[in-house]
Amino acid sequence: MKNYASHYINGQWVAAHSADRFPVHDSSTEEVFACVPAGDADEAANAVLAARAAFEAWSATPVETRAALLDKVAAGLKARTDELALTIAREVGMPLKLARAIQVGGPTWGWGHFAKVARGFEWEQQVGNSRVLREPIGVVACITPWNFPLNQITLKVAAALAAGCTVVLKPSEIAPVNAMILAEIIHEAGFPPGVFNLVNGAGPVVGEVLASHPEVDMVSFTGSTRAGKRVAELAAHSVKRVALELGGKSASVVLPDADFPAAIKGSVSACLLNSGQTCSAHTRLLVPEDRYDEVKALAQAAIARFAIGPSLDEASKLGPLISAAQRDRVLGFIEQGLREGAELVAGGPERPAFDKGYFVQPTILRVKPGDTLAREEIFGPVLVIITYRDEEEAIRIANDTIYGLGGGVWSGDEAHAVAVARRIRTGQIDINGGPFNPQAPFGGYKQSGNGRENGIYGFEEFLEYKSLQFQPA
Repeated sequence: MKNYASHYINGQWVAAHSADRFPVHDSSTEEVFACVPAGDADEAANAVLAARAAFEAWSATPVETRAALLDKVAAGLKARTDELALTIAREVGMPLKLARAIQVGGPTWGWGHFAKVARGFEWEQQVGNSRVLREPIGVVACITPWNFPLNQITLKVAAALAAGCTVVLKPSEIAPVNAMILAEIIHEAGFPPGVFNLVNGAGPVVGEVLASHPEVDMVSFTGSTRAGKRVAELAAHSVKRVALELGGKSASVVLPDADFPAAIKGSVSACLLNSGQTCSAHTRLLVPEDRYDEVKALAQAAIARFAIGPSLDEASKLGPLISAAQRDRVLGFIEQGLREGAELVAGGPERPAFDKGYFVQPTILRVKPGDTLAREEIFGPVLVIITYRDEEEAIRIANDTIYGLGGGVWSGDEAHAVAVARRIRTGQIDINGGPFNPQAPFGGYKQSGNGRENGIYGFEEFLEYKSLQFQPA
């Protein structure tokens, strides 16, 4: 077992104040394979002060120097791909092959991408008699989740560092080992002391210090809507900038003229990625009422392709959930849906035949728009089917949610799909299964958050505007 006993503060590994540890479980076997220190308020504050002390010099560092250091991190991640993929597959439960491509491949590309964005960015622009400057916002607290841990760290930390900000990272205590490996890579790359800092800890302890500390200029948070509201509340006292990427209950709208086999197969896949532990997962499938029997058969056939098993098993297409608590939460939702009268289409609350591991059967239920499962984010391998009578009702149901993060529209007429997509209030919509684009802005409407990640849009989140006014010529 790997026992981490230090935080990374001011360019060095600093022994934790407390002997308290967070155990890290292998989600397929339930064994503890690592532990990290439970940081305290003083350690969080020390990291903030280190970041503040480093900010002036780092923000003035030439862009090429910053970008070259990001490239070194990308190279370090690539060199440790096998180790990272294995770690995240064990932490999160995503099958190893997918973890390698998505959980490690994406972040490795991301560090190099933000280096390119910084190099090509227009830092100054002349507007009339003003010179408009873009400058780093300052010290950024990055609070990241467990479902795509290294990716969410990258979208915040790499973009912020490229922009000239200094960073304090608090990764999820449930999936922190990948962050410790990243910190080792950053250290080896040679970043100046204090530019990047990492403190492990619980949200109510370390996270609350970071969100409320007066020397933090911005908080970038990904997690539950409930926790995001708390972060925004704490940050408001010092009027920080807050970027929030929160929950979702995304709808995949299948219009009557769609290719139904492709639409249903694609929608099931978009729900089950990472065992449904994806904030933008398409968890509501909206279909015409008079085509329900056809949809039901197609959905049953699609979900049967997802062989469930341990994350390190080559045959597994769907792994376990991350923890016993998450498993029990998801099972509770399935049972509640059945109590409310949902029709069980596939799966159910019965445990899969594994002696160990946090497994849940991939499940499909037909529900009504007002049911609990049609409204609450489940964050597991659970798809609900909702039928509609006409297009207007489909759009109304799609928008009848507090969330607005992802979604999809399927139609045989692309222009028709786009017209419907324009009326759905959500941050990202896949047209006929269009793939994820890491250069496009990602973020939500309504209680799915504010701000955007990915590409130049995510980079600009970490910049301020400054205008210099000159006497007209």
